[in-house]
Amino acid sequence: MSTGDTARTAVLVEAQQLAAQIASGDVPVLLDVRWALGRSDGHAQYLAGHLPGAVYVDLETELAAPATPADGRHPLPDVAALEAAARRWGVGAGGSVVAYDAVGGMSAARAWWLLRWAGVRGVRLLDGGLADWLSAGGSLETGEVTPPAGDVVLVPGALATLDADEAAGLASAGVLLDARAGERYRGEVEPVDPRAGHIAGAVSAPTSDNRDADGRFLGAQALRDRFAALGVPGPAPVGVYCGSGVTAAHEVAALASIGVEAALYPGSWSQWSADPDRAVTTGPDPR
Repeated sequence: MSTGDTARTAVLVEAQQLAAQIASGDVPVLLDVRWALGRSDGHAQYLAGHLPGAVYVDLETELAAPATPADGRHPLPDVAALEAAARRWGVGAGGSVVAYDAVGGMSAARAWWLLRWAGVRGVRLLDGGLADWLSAGGSLETGEVTPPAGDVVLVPGALATLDADEAAGLASAGVLLDARAGERYRGEVEPVDPRAGHIAGAVSAPTSDNRDADGRFLGAQALRDRFAALGVPGPAPVGVYCGSGVTAAHEVAALASIGVEAALYPGSWSQWSADPDRAVTTGPDPR
């Protein structure tokens, strides 16, 4: 990573850089956001071994409100509840935060996005997550961590969001990226949500293609090339959705790392597909 690439270093931190920061005494709040669709053992994984001092963050209960058909599987949490959770994690006003997971940032990006959305500027993702920390010689500790309470005050709206109507409009008049796997975009499979397919006009841009074979974010030029092929950046605004607003946050982070701002559609496909009045398109073409 080029130290001159300020957009990237504002979003990502490498394991060796994080270890050096910690060794210097500048210890960020470390958030362990281990979660994956269909799994419920994130906390058990955390207890068995996590970065020293890291606090476990429950994506289902702390980074989302309860699921409803009207709002989707992972609605944005109430800001007061998110603030209380962030203070429990030890997040303070003006402090730095690093979020990580064991799936290449796919779940940790939800914490990154929510805190950025709520006005916390000093939040980064550990590039490569737990695997890179271990590869760099980092140690783990076991058991629960209860940090001193933080005093952060959250104010939502620092990052842009879309509702369903705005997402539809962006698909027609801007660039709307569908961050789900290609087979879900095409409507060949739908393992979770009510209907298969995509929003008409949305462009397939799987989140998995933001990463290399080791689960790290692609280099800055590779990301620029990837998104340029999808029409980003360009004169039109950019939005991203996925199944429920989780992995789309990873795509927003990837775009932010090359200096491109993108709005997130939190309800995503889980909300859209549950509304019978919303049209569904299948196949490889946007429309």
